[in-house]
Amino acid sequence: MSPSEPHVGEAHVGDLSSRLNWLRAGVLGANDGIVSTASIVVGVAGASTSGAAIATAGVAALVGGAISMALGEYVSVSSQSDSQRALIEKERTELRDDPETELEELTQLWQQRGLQRSTAAQVAAELTERDPLAAHLSTELGIDEDAVVSPWHAAFASAGAFAVGAILPLLAILLPPESIRVPVTFIVVLIALALTGATGAKIGGGSIPRATIRVLIGGALALAATFIIGSLLGTSGAV
Repeated sequence: MSPSEPHVGEAHVGDLSSRLNWLRAGVLGANDGIVSTASIVVGVAGASTSGAAIATAGVAALVGGAISMALGEYVSVSSQSDSQRALIEKERTELRDDPETELEELTQLWQQRGLQRSTAAQVAAELTERDPLAAHLSTELGIDEDAVVSPWHAAFASAGAFAVGAILPLLAILLPPESIRVPVTFIVVLIALALTGATGAKIGGGSIPRATIRVLIGGALALAATFIIGSLLGTSGAV
């Protein structure tokens, strides 16, 4: 491999930031959809054998959860993107009003990264000549003007992932016969959680076994807790 070629498979700042944003919205949305909807339908199944009651609770959980995820993601990403755009505009103004000071600032930043003064000055000058705004955003703030995340994209991705995840436990508890609907739902949910945990770890470069075990334990505890509570409420006559 020649020195000019990028390292194949190595994540770089812009690509990694974009990947992690979509990974966070997608994987977290799917996991929340699976766990929250499964917990609700299993809890209702523990208290009642009514398929209509279970379906109603499951559909309500799916719709309400997807909207909630979308709204939360939109608000969160909007705050992030507003902050990024404000920083970009501030940097653009400073470059227009006082380019000499900004060039000196960029030089000092490269010095702080270990370059000699002369080398840092050359690097700053060449980067400024090419694209002064991009140079300052990258070196000083660690952001990319073209990589500001869209809150609408994040909201739709989160809601869609939640809905896809929520459909699995809903189908798993409604399609099988009444006698095995809860065990089947447990199995389907745990398999789905293992897949999402492993997928998230693989894309993010984390430990697949650790991520898988983590989501499996959390999902199993949530299902067991809601089923037990539902069963107790059902046998006590409270519902």
